[in-house]
Amino acid sequence: MKRLYISAALLCCTALPAQAMTVAEFLAKAKALQARGLFAFGSPDIKLLKGEMKVIVGAYRAELIAARDAGHEPHSCPSERKATAEMNARTLIAELEKIPHAQRQMSMKAAFYGIMKRRYPCA
Repeated sequence: MKRLYISAALLCCTALPAQAMTVAEFLAKAKALQARGLFAFGSPDIKLLKGEMKVIVGAYRAELIAARDAGHEPHSCPSERKATAEMNARTLIAELEKIPHAQRQMSMKAAFYGIMKRRYPCA
């Protein structure tokens, strides 16, 4: 019985994963931050956007490594140095703005993967 209470307490207190952010939501927050200029530095949205991208990029890199380790062709083929140097916040936002408005309800993960595949094809 004691274990049941502990399990229930842990289940109730465990944070549920946040819903994936869409391209439209990401761009709206990014543009609002850009409009605030220097005043944006204290905004919690900065951490939110950085956190979103950290999770996406981490998953992307893990999938590339797993595909290569398994002998499969990876999703896309950025060189580690080149991809890091070329994909900064300004470049990412410019790439996201190329997505037609009708498609901006896709997840940031799907958009990022699409951007990487287009920018760094494996052939």
